[in-house]
Amino acid sequence: MARILFLAALVIVPTLSGVGQARGAEEYQIDPQHTSVTFKISHLGIAWVHGRFNEVEGNVKLDTDDPSNSTFEVRIPVSSIDTKVKKRDDHLRSADFFDVKKYPELTFKSTKVRRKEKGLEVTGDVTLHGVTKPLTFDLTGGEKAEFPDGVHRVGYSTSFVLKRSDFGMTTMLGPVGDEVHAEISFEAIRK
Repeated sequence: MARILFLAALVIVPTLSGVGQARGAEEYQIDPQHTSVTFKISHLGIAWVHGRFNEVEGNVKLDTDDPSNSTFEVRIPVSSIDTKVKKRDDHLRSADFFDVKKYPELTFKSTKVRRKEKGLEVTGDVTLHGVTKPLTFDLTGGEKAEFPDGVHRVGYSTSFVLKRSDFGMTTMLGPVGDEVHAEISFEAIRK
């Protein structure tokens, strides 16, 4: 009987010791105070108009051991657009462009995440102006920090190009460029 208990311990103990070694997915919430969503678009083909969205929220599930278990979700109230020109911002919020009363949010939800040499490749669905399109981009970073004490953070950055005509936003094509060059840098706080 003692020999059976000893053999059982040999099987069970290594299994239990492995518990806790793999961290699994950690859940984070995007920190809007340390997140920036900016863009630029061509005006008349001779200069760039720059802008930003002042509000952003979202959640991250991050599994550093197996990135395929990771997810990224972002929501941006498009009424928070800011190009530093009130008249232009009001026009961008109108039915000519974002139509914020009908389509209040720009959203992204990942469908696939994989490890790359310097970060992650994220594929998902972006919904803007009532249209959903696939989008793939590289996230660089992934560094972690604790600040202030007890607040655990992770940060990533990316850039990509969207065509506004793909989302049914065709007003003033020509004078205003079709390609929107976007940059996002975010910190997320572990829940």
